[in-house]
Amino acid sequence: MNIQVAAAIDIPGIRLINIPDFIELVSRFALNTVVIVLLVRWLYYTTARRKDYLFTFILISTVVFLLCFMLESVKLQIGFALGLFAIFGIIRYRTDAIPIKEMTYLFIAIGISVINALASEETSIVDLIFANAVIIFITYGFEKLWLLKHESQKVIIYEKIDLIKPEKREELIRDLCERTGIKKINRLEMGKVDFLKDTCMITIYYDTEEMQVPGTTVNGNTNDDDDD
Repeated sequence: MNIQVAAAIDIPGIRLINIPDFIELVSRFALNTVVIVLLVRWLYYTTARRKDYLFTFILISTVVFLLCFMLESVKLQIGFALGLFAIFGIIRYRTDAIPIKEMTYLFIAIGISVINALASEETSIVDLIFANAVIIFITYGFEKLWLLKHESQKVIIYEKIDLIKPEKREELIRDLCERTGIKKINRLEMGKVDFLKDTCMITIYYDTEEMQVPGTTVNGNTNDDDDD
């Protein structure tokens, strides 16, 4: 006895469900979600600890995937994908510019979503899994295996203006390390100098794990870019 199951269910003028297409959507979306969670939650967040970017990457990836999949029928696959990269890849929020590492993860999230959504019918699920696995493996290699340290930065309003002279650079670094609790400052950049108030804006760069006391301030004014 054979039971025939309709591939699609319609009412006049409206298609309620196309079962094969829906199964394809669910399977691709599941694959895309697993890959993005591995990349963003496991690889990125465990290193950077930035909840704001965690939210951004996952939501942008989800929206891009659904947008690409739902509009695949317009047959603008290459131009559409490049347009998404052009739009989202140049995003600048109205505050600070996105750091280069976060911009790279944003590019990866968009790229993975476009690949998973717009892969042609000739591309098998195994091919998609392999492509996603390669991206995860390379990212994991740089983040975990090769131990590339995540560099954070702090913007400090510094009052010992006599130490900003080039010949006193070592003394300045020692003072900053002592007052911030950072063991080693990789480099620093001088910003705006206010001679009326005897203050200088200094940006210090250090490896994330070097910070011993989160939230330490210098002269009561510190902008920390490595915490939420």
